[in-house]
Formats: sequence, structure tokens, C-alpha cells
Amino acid sequence: MTDEYSKELLRSGIINAKSGDRESARRYLDRAVYSATSFAVLAEAWFWMGEILTDPAERKEAYRNCLSHDLSHARAKRALALLEGTLKADELINPDQLPQTSADPRAVEAKRFMCPKCGGRMSFAPDGSQALVCDYCSRNQTLTAGAANEKDFIVAMATLKGHGKPLQEQVFHCKGCGAEFILPPDLISANCAYCNSPHVVSLEKTKDLLAPNGIIPYAFDQQKAIQLLVAWVEKNEISPEKKVELPRGLYLPLWTFDLGGVVDYAAEIVETEDTLFSARRGQRQVRRIQDTFPVLVDDLPLPASRKPSAVFLRLIPTFELKSLQPYDPRFLAGWPAETYDVPMADASLDARSLAYQKTQREIPHALGLNVKLVHSSSANLTVESFKLNLLPVWMTELPFDGRRHLILINGQNGAIASDLSHKTFIPNAEEESRGLLGFLADLLDD
Repeated sequence: MTDEYSKELLRSGIINAKSGDRESARRYLDRAVYSATSFAVLAEAWFWMGEILTDPAERKEAYRNCLSHDLSHARAKRALALLEGTLKADELINPDQLPQTSADPRAVEAKRFMCPKCGGRMSFAPDGSQALVCDYCSRNQTLTAGAANEKDFIVAMATLKGHGKPLQEQVFHCKGCGAEFILPPDLISANCAYCNSPHVVSLEKTKDLLAPNGIIPYAFDQQKAIQLLVAWVEKNEISPEKKVELPRGLYLPLWTFDLGGVVDYAAEIVETEDTLFSARRGQRQVRRIQDTFPVLVDDLPLPASRKPSAVFLRLIPTFELKSLQPYDPRFLAGWPAETYDVPMADASLDARSLAYQKTQREIPHALGLNVKLVHSSSANLTVESFKLNLLPVWMTELPFDGRRHLILINGQNGAIASDLSHKTFIPNAEEESRGLLGFLADLLDD
């Protein structure tokens, strides 16, 4: 049997399914599954089989069979997520008609972290112990380690969370003193202005924002950050023009994407006849080929915040992303964290574009010398999954050369990035006479 015959059976099955004739639709789809050799036909036949079946277990099996033939089948992924409860029907949206976000402050829930023994404030200790520590009785609450898991891209795109970004101020009540305070839309953790107890917004319960999936906890404290900053300033022979502010800790958001599929391409290969006794020896001819190039990209990183993006981009490669742990709000106890202002949907387009450009550069190298890429298509390149991560950064500004330069210190390993050029700075005699540590010594003493 030919694929054309199986396609005709599939078309008849779909028509009957849409008209509500389940029995006729099933007969056609059964025959399409039996006769088809094309993965595309098999995937679509199994999807429509899931649409007409009534038993939940049978429907799940049909959708899984669909995905076994086409891993990127968006409708099957969404239908299976609805059946398994990972996606709620009331969360589905029309991406072409996104609801407008209100400008009014929204009420959110927040978790408060206080010591169960003495009632003191608890915060995450950046000393490698992976624990919350009470400020008063030193009680420890150890956090378990693990690996951060990706989220399904297709499922997230079916909801408002995949397209939204924080636009509203967040209002919540302190569970300790009862005070009500407002958190800017770009922050998800803060200390109460009255009782200083740490709070972390529960993004898991919001309908328009994605909660973080992974986090790299702080590995060292502010004193160590100051020492690293002083050593870096000395190494670059920079004399700050004013007092340098203490580095402040802040978690910055980062998207990572997994992509797969193939890039279809056409290329021209220039070949030279080198047969010893051939009359055409030395002549060149162009041979045209068409093929596909496999793509597999793991954890492609993109900044999720536009504010420090230029300097943050320089710092991102210094993080060991393989050490990302599952997000736990307790890691943010006592530490401010910024949420994303680049929607996941927008970031995914950039990720797809970067992966496509990289593949276009790789194809000629993979084919060998004298190859010219004539045409390529990213139609079969897909974003499969993503993570929203929080990375630890120590941040300050360095007054130098007439302006303030942003300095970011990697809170995982101490690497430093800035908006200064990479050349060596040589201070003039007057700056030297003032002494480098004249501006920084007070930081070391704190």
C-alpha cells in the first residue's frame, strides 16, 4: 500500500472525527495506522485517534503513540498534558489574543522564613553548607541538592505564563507583624520593612508568571566578594575616583533552552578532476547536494533581564550551569532576587535564531573544503524544553574615568565582568599618591 492511500484514509478519518462520527472515524484511522509507513501520517493518525476515544487511558496511549512518531507534535503534547493534569483547561489561551494585564497592584502569596525554635530570622548561608541559619540560635535547616529539570516548551506556550512578564506591583502581607507592603514587579524576594523577616513570592500560584526551575546558590559571602574586587582592581591598576560601594548580592534570571530537529539545506561542492590520464584532469565542476543537518543544543543560555544584560552576557559563560539545583524558595531567604522582564516566548525566538545561525556556520565545515551553502531552512528546528534559572551575582559600581562602571562578580566562583575595556589601566601620579586602598580599605574592615 502506498503512502497516498494511507493519507487518503487519514483525511477521511479526520473528516468523520470533525463531523462527530466516531465509529467511522476510528475505522478509517485504524486502517491508516495499519497501512502507513510515513512517520508524519502515523503521528497525525494517532493524534486523531486520541481525539475520538473516550477512555482516558486509551486516549493517553494514543497521544503517546503520536509523540513516539513525532516528538514535537504540539497538539498531542498539549492534549496529553491536559489529561495528565500538568496543564489546566482554564490556563489555555489564544496566543493571538492575549488578555490585557491590569495596571493595578496584584495580591500575591509569600513564604516567610523564621526559626521554628526561637522565632528568629532565618537566611541562607553562603558558606557551602546548603542550609538556612537562624540569626540568633544558629539553628540549621539543611536544603537537599539535586538536578534542575526542564519544562516542556509547548505546554508553557499554551498558557499565559509562556508569554507574560511582570507588569504589576505586588502587594502582600507580612505573616509576622501584619504589615502590608509593595514589592516592585521585577523582584520576587524582600525583607519586611518593619520586622525584617524574609519573604519570597510564591510564583508557582500565579497564572501569568513562570516560577524559577533552577538556581545556583551563593558560594561565598560579602567579605569574600570585597576581597575579590580589591584583587581585581589591583591587578588592572585602577584607582577609583570616589568611594566604592559595598558589593550587594542579587540573583539574576537566566533562560536556558534545549533545541532539536534538523536544518534542511542545499549546498554546492566544487570538485576538481584529479584522475591521472583523464582528459578533464584539472577541470573544476560544481555538484549540488540537498540534505538535512541534525541539531541538538543543550542549555543555550540567554539573559532574562534587560537591565545589566551587556555585562551579564560577559559573566554568563563563567557559570557552571551543570551544577544548577532545583529551585527552592528557601535559597532566597535573606537574598533579593530579580524576576524576568524578557518573556519566555520572546527569548525562545532568540534561542532558535542563535541555534540556526550556529548550524549554518557548522554545515560547510562538516561537509569539507570548497563548499558553499546555497539555501537552508529552520522549519524543522524546534525548541523542546526550557528552564528559568537564578544565578548569584555580587554587584557594585566603580567610579573611574569620569563615570560609574558596573562590576558583576560571579557568586559561584568569583569571576568578574565589567563594562570596562580589557586594556590595562595606568593611573596618573596624582591618583597614585592618593593610594588605591584609600578608597577600598574601609570595605575590607567591614
